[in-house]
Formats: sequence, C-alpha cells, structure tokens
Amino acid sequence: MSKKNVDQEIKEALKNWRSIVSKYRKKSTKKAIGQMASSFLPFIAVWVLMYFTLEFSLTLTILLGILNAFFLVRIFIIQHDCGHGSFIKSQKASDIIGYVCSVFSFLPFKYWAVTHTFHHGHNGQLETRQVGDMPTLTVEEFRAKSWWGRFKYKVFRSPIVIFVIAPAYYLIVTTKYPFLQFNKWKKITLTLLKDNLIIIIPYLIIGYFVGWANFFAVQFIILFFFGIIAFWFFYIQHQHEFSYKKWKKDWDFLLSAIKGSTYLKLPRVMEWFTGHIGIHHIHHLNSRIPNYNLKKCITENKILSKYVTTLSFKDGLKMMFLKLWDEEQQRMITFREYYRLEKVRFSN
Repeated sequence: MSKKNVDQEIKEALKNWRSIVSKYRKKSTKKAIGQMASSFLPFIAVWVLMYFTLEFSLTLTILLGILNAFFLVRIFIIQHDCGHGSFIKSQKASDIIGYVCSVFSFLPFKYWAVTHTFHHGHNGQLETRQVGDMPTLTVEEFRAKSWWGRFKYKVFRSPIVIFVIAPAYYLIVTTKYPFLQFNKWKKITLTLLKDNLIIIIPYLIIGYFVGWANFFAVQFIILFFFGIIAFWFFYIQHQHEFSYKKWKKDWDFLLSAIKGSTYLKLPRVMEWFTGHIGIHHIHHLNSRIPNYNLKKCITENKILSKYVTTLSFKDGLKMMFLKLWDEEQQRMITFREYYRLEKVRFSN
C-alpha cells in the first residue's frame, strides 16, 4: 500500500479520535496530590542524602544523583502537565505547582510552556522544526551545504553533542534567553525574566545556607543526568525512521500525532518515573489529558496504537544513527545511506 493510501486509512480509521480521547481529560485532585507526594518527597530525601555522601564518597553521590534525576523527570512531567493546564482542576494551583517544579527542574515554567505549546500545534512542520524537536536537515538541505556546513551538522548530530553537551547548553543558555521570537516577544521576554528569577532566588538562598560548593555540586550532578534523560526522550519521540515531516501546505494534525510521535514501551517502573510520556502519540492527540490518564486511554482504545511506531528501549538506541530527513522516501536516513544515494545519483 502506498504512503498516500496509508494516510487515508489512518484518517478514516481515526475519524472519531476527538470523541475517543476527550473523556480522558478529566483531572483528579487526589491523583495529582498523590503524584506530587511520590515525586517531591523522595527527591528531597535523596537530595539531602547526596549532600551528606559528598563528604566520603563522590561515587555514591553520583549514583544517588542518577536516581534523583529520574525523580526529577517525574517532577518535570508535573510541570509539563501544569503548562498544558492538564494536571489539577484549579488553574491557580496549577500555576503555583508549575513554578515550584521549575525551581527543581531549572526550566522556566511559563516560557517553556509557551514554546512547548507551539510545538504541539506545529509538530512535524518543516518550517518550524527547530521548536520542540532536534534540529534536522533534509537530504536536499544537507546536499546544498558547504563542506564546513556539513561538518558542523555532523558534529552537532553526534551522540556526545546531542545527548551530553546540548542538554547542558539548553538548561544553562537556551532557556535563559528568549532566542525564539514569538508574537508579543517583549511580553515573553518579561515572562522569562520573571520565571528565571523564581528559579535563581531559591538557589541563592539555599546555596548561602548549605554552602555554595556542595549545593552546586549536588545540583549539577542531578541536572546533568536529568538533561541527558530528557533529551533522550525528546529525541526518540519524533526522530524515528518513519516519522512525519511535511511543509505546512501538506501538513495534517492527526497524521503528525500518529505518525510523527512514537509509543515507547517501557518497564512499569520506568513508566512510573516518566509519567507515561512514552505514550507520546496520545499526548499529541490531546495535550489536555493528564499524564496519570494516558495509560488508561491506550489500554482501553487499541485502535489509537494500530498505526503508531512502537519502540522498545533497544529500538530507541538505533534511532541515534538517523541523521537526515529524506523527503522522497519520507523517512529518516543515516549518513551512510545518504552517501550511498549520492553515489547512485552521480553514477546515473
């Protein structure tokens, strides 16, 4: 079956998707409070333990930091849902919780929510691929680059840069200045300034009382591994082989959610830590569904996963080798595949 026919089949099979997912939007204050308690309390406990282990074992501190990075992922999912207005019934409470989460995650609450909402409305559009996804060149764009341009892109798309250096840069630089110029840019700039003050002031206060060196050592370890984990998830959610990337004139919201997002099947404990964000296609169908309802939605509606790319953790590792979007084949390809195609093109 051709890709065009497959797309039509998806649109026909899921023509009632709005009514299917809408009933899972219901927020639960009880579940929200339970999730906060099971996220913040262990995070703070492990943070304190890390502070004391610094005195006798850096290795143990780092191991605890990796564990706490997963608790921070869970806290960030709460912040993420608050940004969508999907976590708790009260909007005022949602904002307060979101700002508290941002102090832990080091990510500005309102500004990040604005950029992320933009991503949801434009996921898979080639004109806006720099927002909410990893910068990706098409085959034609890569071909048109100079040798220096190609070299820079290859360096950027290397695992050490994209999963280690890029997360640190994103946390420290990208989210601290409004590089993305949306409408009402001046207002967004002021929002980001306020967001970052809300983060920095508690850091200064805590650092003053517990000691700058130890405080920042513990925070650096946690945020370093948190950034790696977060970037890994963002990467495999939209960078899979048969993803969905179109120019605006040909773009379709339903197809961008189903084909452009993945369903990452994880062990139950990892689902818990990540707030079921691996069920990413349903999250993109309706971002108003709280994370604690995603599992129920996918379990009760098998049709929603019939056409999605389903990945295991091992499958996700293979995604690291995909570098370019081939518009002709409508899939991500490796650099090796690109040069193989170029060899055929020149021989003809």
